[in-house]
Order: sequence, then structure tokens, then C-alpha cells
Amino acid sequence: MSIKKLIAALLVAPFIALAAGQAVAKEKIRVGIAVSWPGYAFWKLIEKQNLAPDYELEITIFEDPIQGHNLLAAGQLDIYGSTLDYIPVAIEQGFSVVNVAYTNPSYGVDQVVLAPGVRASELKGKKVAAPEAFIGHLQVGMWLDMAGLTPADVSWVNLNADEGVGPMISGDIAAAYMYEPWTSKLVESMKGVQIVADTSQDAFKKTGILGDSLYMHKDFIKNNRKAAVALLKARWDALQIWHDKTEETNNFFAEYLQWPKEDIPYVMGTNGKFFLGGIYMFDFDEAAQFCGVLDGDPPFGKQGGFEDAVKLTNEWWIKLGIMQKMQDPKVGIDCSLMGDLVKQGYRQSFAARE
Repeated sequence: MSIKKLIAALLVAPFIALAAGQAVAKEKIRVGIAVSWPGYAFWKLIEKQNLAPDYELEITIFEDPIQGHNLLAAGQLDIYGSTLDYIPVAIEQGFSVVNVAYTNPSYGVDQVVLAPGVRASELKGKKVAAPEAFIGHLQVGMWLDMAGLTPADVSWVNLNADEGVGPMISGDIAAAYMYEPWTSKLVESMKGVQIVADTSQDAFKKTGILGDSLYMHKDFIKNNRKAAVALLKARWDALQIWHDKTEETNNFFAEYLQWPKEDIPYVMGTNGKFFLGGIYMFDFDEAAQFCGVLDGDPPFGKQGGFEDAVKLTNEWWIKLGIMQKMQDPKVGIDCSLMGDLVKQGYRQSFAARE
């Protein structure tokens, strides 16, 4: 090689390397997950299956739902998987956050348990455990109301399900919010535990307020709508993989979350759709119907039931002392991203496999 050709090659090489680096660079999307939960693990499946090839997912599991909500509100997250119940709270706080999709109702996995020998009528003045301003707080409050008690009748202890097992066994609390696999662990460890309510019951299931959903920061949607729509689509593409290869995907979730493999089906089931006693996964069409951007009624509710669910949640938060007044649910919901996918012709509808 001549000196001139060598010099030319050396001069061009850095630019080729730079161009190659730019070609493979992916935009980072910051995704938060409220707790270690199979229903939120689809984001890791998106990453594993490269379902959003233009984006790099930075996924954080918080184990503290409120912390995740605060970071989303601060703009330190783009997407956050958590329960629907925080929507009216976020509105009242003036957070720059919206909920973009309802992914699944609880289908029995969320429960209220009583200590052995304790009756609902005997709970006045006793300790009741539930995670404050989270799904369990709502469910226990609703159950107390059905039992003729008010929130003020009991002494609330701020504990999530995994934290409530020990105090229940030791006799420190009389009632608690539980979910699988913690309910089964409690029943195995303590004879006589009473499961007095679960979300497969119509009184809970048909409200639409007890289930999982997706939040996004408003700036993320405003400044990067293409990514927001792409990631939303990827979430349902991942759901299709789970439906088609349920056992394999459940095992992947167990590995990711560090759960025993046998525990995942108690939440997700094995039929690629639901588990009675676990959760019921909305396919895209059902979620779009709940949003009101696709014709038809979703399971357990009506078309466009999203706003009614947020309104009812707001009412309960006022009863439970978490909120002060009613808010406009439209402020905290943005179904336009789901609507974009509908307009693009995206559809997904599947039933449980036999």
C-alpha cells in the first residue's frame, strides 16, 4: 500500500467507526415496575425477544409502588407498570403523568384474610394490614364496608402482602390484604386462616378498579410519541408470546423475578389467558374496549369503562382518607396511544387454550 493510500485509510477509519457506532445506538427508555410481579415482567420479555428493536429498555423493579410513582412524576421514568388505583391520586397531586392502558383485572389473586377464630364483627379497634394508597388498601376498605364497618373502626397497619405473613402468624394483626403466592404460604403455615374475600367475586371484579395498568410521563408522550406507541405495541406483542408459549414464558418470568417456577402459574395460569385465583390478561382488543377506542364490551365491564373505574377509585380514596375531593378522571387517562394502534390496524384477540 502506498503512503498516500495508507494515510487516506487512517483518516477515513475513525469516521467509519463513528458511523457504525451511531447505526447501532439505541434510544434508552426508562421503565419502572412497581413490584416483583409476573404481570409486569412482560417488559423483560420485550427486551429478551427484541420486540422493540429501536429501543434499549432500562428496567427497574422498585418493590415500593409509591417510590416508583414519585420517580415517574419527577420525570426520571418514562413508563411505569403499577395498579390502576393511583390515577386519581396523581391527578390531585398535579403530577405530569397519565395512565395509557389497563392491562389486566385481578381475578382472585388479591384477597382479604382473617386470623383464625376472628369474625368481621369483632374487628373494631383491631389491627388490619394493607399497603397504604395501593390496591390492597382499596380492597380491604371495600370489604370492611360490605361487613358493615368503616375505615375508622380499625387500626391500619401499612404492610404489603409479603410483609403481613409474619405479623398474622404471630397474632399481631387480625386481618390483612394478601395475594398469591403469599396467601398459600400463610395457609400452609397457619391452620384456620380464613380467606373472606377475593377479586374473582363480582363485588370486586365488576368495578374495574382492581387491576394492573401502564402509566407514562406526559413529556415522554409529547416528545417521543413514536416510541410511546411502539412500546405499547411491544407490550401486547409480548403478551402474544406468553399466550402461545405459556409454560416457557412462565419459566422465564420465574427466572427473571427469582420466584419458584411453581408459583408463577398461581398468578398467570397455564392456559395463556387467565387463572381463576390469579389474574385475567386482557388482550389488546379488550384493553382497547376498556379504553373506549374499539367497539365492544371488555370482560366484566363495559366499553369505555376506564373513566368510571377511576371515578369510583376516587370515591373510595376519599372514604379512606387518602384524597380530599373528586377529580376529573379525563385528566389522568390518555387512551389516544391505544387509539393510534387501533387506527394503524393493530388487533389482538385470543381465548384461553384448552
